[in-house]
Amino acid sequence: MPPTPPQRPRAGVLPLLPLRTLTLLPGLAQPVELGRAASVDAVRRARERPADDPLHNLVVVATQRDAMVERPRRDDLHHVGVLAEITQALQGMPGRMTAVVRGIERVRILDVELEGTRCDAQFQRARETMGDPTLAYAYAGALQDLVKQYEALQNSNNKNRQRAQTLAVLMAERAPATVADLAAAHVGLEHGELVEILHELTITERLRKVIEFVSHRVHVLQVRRDLDRHVRDHLSRHEQEALLRHKLRAIRSELGEGEEDERWIDELEERIAAAELPPDAQSMADRELARLRRMNPQSGEATISRTWLELVADLPWGPARTTTDTLDIAAARTLLEREHYGLDKVKKRLVEYLGVRKLAPGKRGPILCLVGPPGVGKTSLGRSIAQALGRKFVRASLGGVRDDAEIRGHRRTYVGALPGRILQSMRRAGSTNPVFLLDEIDKLAAPDLRGDPAGALLEALDPEQNAAFEDHYLGTGYDLSKVVFVCTANDLGPIPTVLKDRLEIIELAGYTIEEKIAIARDYLVPRAVAEHGLGPGAVTIADDVLEALVVQYTRESGVRNLQREVEALLRDTAMGLAEGSHEGAARTITAEHLAKVLGPPRFHDEIVDKQPTVGTVVGLGWTPVGGRLLFVEATTTPGDGSVRLTGRLGEVMRESAETALSLVRSRADAWGIDRNFLRDRDVHVHFPGGGVPKDGPSAGITVTTALISTLTGRAARTDLAMTGEITLRGRVLPIGGVREKVLAAHRAGIRDVVLPLRNRKDEPEIPDAVRSTLRLHFVSHIDEVLALALLQPAAAATP
Repeated sequence: MPPTPPQRPRAGVLPLLPLRTLTLLPGLAQPVELGRAASVDAVRRARERPADDPLHNLVVVATQRDAMVERPRRDDLHHVGVLAEITQALQGMPGRMTAVVRGIERVRILDVELEGTRCDAQFQRARETMGDPTLAYAYAGALQDLVKQYEALQNSNNKNRQRAQTLAVLMAERAPATVADLAAAHVGLEHGELVEILHELTITERLRKVIEFVSHRVHVLQVRRDLDRHVRDHLSRHEQEALLRHKLRAIRSELGEGEEDERWIDELEERIAAAELPPDAQSMADRELARLRRMNPQSGEATISRTWLELVADLPWGPARTTTDTLDIAAARTLLEREHYGLDKVKKRLVEYLGVRKLAPGKRGPILCLVGPPGVGKTSLGRSIAQALGRKFVRASLGGVRDDAEIRGHRRTYVGALPGRILQSMRRAGSTNPVFLLDEIDKLAAPDLRGDPAGALLEALDPEQNAAFEDHYLGTGYDLSKVVFVCTANDLGPIPTVLKDRLEIIELAGYTIEEKIAIARDYLVPRAVAEHGLGPGAVTIADDVLEALVVQYTRESGVRNLQREVEALLRDTAMGLAEGSHEGAARTITAEHLAKVLGPPRFHDEIVDKQPTVGTVVGLGWTPVGGRLLFVEATTTPGDGSVRLTGRLGEVMRESAETALSLVRSRADAWGIDRNFLRDRDVHVHFPGGGVPKDGPSAGITVTTALISTLTGRAARTDLAMTGEITLRGRVLPIGGVREKVLAAHRAGIRDVVLPLRNRKDEPEIPDAVRSTLRLHFVSHIDEVLALALLQPAAAATP
């Protein structure tokens, strides 16, 4: 006799296996991934029961109402679950397990017991009712026929051995309750539908619901099949590539919708026709439009094509998108005088530029490059040029551009391709002849594996080539010959020679203290007063307060930081007025308010030692942001004749210091220095400010003077600054940046400046207000420098 199957419990307590999103039906086996400790523990406890125990391998499986609950209680579970058997359990990664569970029968979950990782369920067998048996068997047969029809419709896409086996089992089943559960699982009902089938305890009603769900799916498949047949009947052999597009049209035709996708293509075609494209660009646009009409509008390729066509339509091409120049020279001169203080030479050159354009409109003028420290008005000058010409203004910042594709654009074959910055700016301008400011051209990255950005810029700036500038993304020539290009830079050094050759350099030096005070009084303060909601005359800032702002709180060549400090003062005043506080809303800003609002002064006199000092000499240096004082200290110590140069010096400055030392040794007798001073002494030359790199030959006479001061014991004047290159014969050679260096000396309170004789030609560049307060000494030999800078031994102070 075959063994008697174990009796299944009608009620009791078993380990609970909650499922987040799966629903298990009786008669079905399903693998389950377990990751929660309670679930792994439930399977382990079920399998650890003795083999002869009727509860061996048995668990209660229930579906959670909310998949996010980690420790579900009874109210978190659907109250009808399944008594299930663990047929297989595989240990996975630590703390994880895969179990195969087979549903046995429906049960009601009465309660859930939670204790540590232990999770048990009190259950009772659910009582199912047949209803009308004749109706139940009729429903079961109809459902089997419906599943067979569903499988026939799915045959082309889901033909595999496993589905054939499950279908055979379903067709051979005679129990109506099992037919309903097997059919629901075979068709693959949605989670909510499966939960509804699980909860239905009346077998005839359960069969009716499954028939309803399966009938809906059969109907969807029939509509899809008819739609495919309808589309294929209307396709020719040469239109197979447009299959998806015809399907979409057929769907919209069934829904009664119009051809909306064609409308935007027609609108795009009208915009391109009105853009007055040149023949080559028009031909490319027509081909792309024809391709776009054959594509599925939802495809990625259609999106790429549409983006390109929109760029073509947005770019300014023909005469209709060209502005007319005003070229009123008197108005331009008035505009420049009103918007910019000082800069007379620069404004004169700009007016000359506008005058030539008025007399020769078709002439391609030079490309202006405004070079100067930050905050001196380079960008605003470019904007004023656009206003004077009556043209649109567009700006593109080139700082940090490392890839030439950012200039020329990316080819459309790349994912996420975009046009270059030049075409993007022209698109924003909306005009074929704007004033185009290329800002920070000296900040372009050096050539590397990603390309040469400066080289890519040549085609746009070269008048002989830019009539057909080709952006890689656009793929056809674009005319930039009508564009007025203006470049700005802080330093000419990083600009490649081949690019610099195409530019007309206009240098803007820093402002003097007097000019900054005038700019703050006449421009910055009135503008900031209006921006902060203060009425005209509501705030007064005296010139002495502005001077304190310039000297003690900002030390720069431009006025950018000065503007920030003025705005900080006015913000404090506006806050006081808004609060109604008389103390915080003083209408006359005094020196006391500076310390209260801005804190203590940030800058002090750079001359540390007011008295003449042995071995310390004041030099002058140039930086991209203006001139600065450059102190040089020299000293000797007992040693073996070594020479040390410190202060983060560049190669040229080190060579200049070595030249100065050789000059001192060669003329030691003439200056009363022991010829063998290096025999038992070390020489140390230091440039304070070690965090700032220093280079260049202009500190030659400064180092020489510091060495001679140290070796002779003669003190050097600290109210005198110098700059100039030295030779081995003691000659003083010319240097650059004279205006910036003299302005730095003026800001620091220096009254005597030593310059090379051959730099006398640069004296007219120095503002009259500065020259009137300084004594400029032009020298050609080191002896002249020593006579001016070193005091006689009797007058020397103790170092």
